[in-house]
Amino acid sequence: MKFDSEAATLQHMKRVAELLTEAAKELIDRANNHDLSKLSKEEKPYFDELTPKLATTTFGSEEYLQSLKDLKPALHHHFSLNSHHPEFYKNGINGMNLFDILEMFLDWKASGERHEDGNIYKSIEYNKKRFKMSDQLEKIFINTAKKMNYKE
Repeated sequence: MKFDSEAATLQHMKRVAELLTEAAKELIDRANNHDLSKLSKEEKPYFDELTPKLATTTFGSEEYLQSLKDLKPALHHHFSLNSHHPEFYKNGINGMNLFDILEMFLDWKASGERHEDGNIYKSIEYNKKRFKMSDQLEKIFINTAKKMNYKE
């Protein structure tokens, strides 16, 4: 008798759909809780003062880096609570999971949109050096940005 793979394929398709749904729930939870600590008393006063200044700086410039230094107390608190930042982990990006990585990538995209000259491709290039990111992960980020039709 010849094997018919239809039942096994349908079962596999159903299981993958279940797993993708679980992953989607994780992403929805992250979407609903992203950066909530920025509203805390430990972070909000710093962001109130420095967010307008950051918006007028060029990403990676001396002014940008100085604003980050001024934000250091808030950022230290923020990084300690938010796993989508490499600083959350002792071993940086190598400690992250896929959900952390995706949230980090989308955070870079949204953060870049707050700057007049923001650009996800520049963010990827800058953060590759900053976080000692692998060539492979850099390429995955670039491929994803292109898939999402993010402009250069």
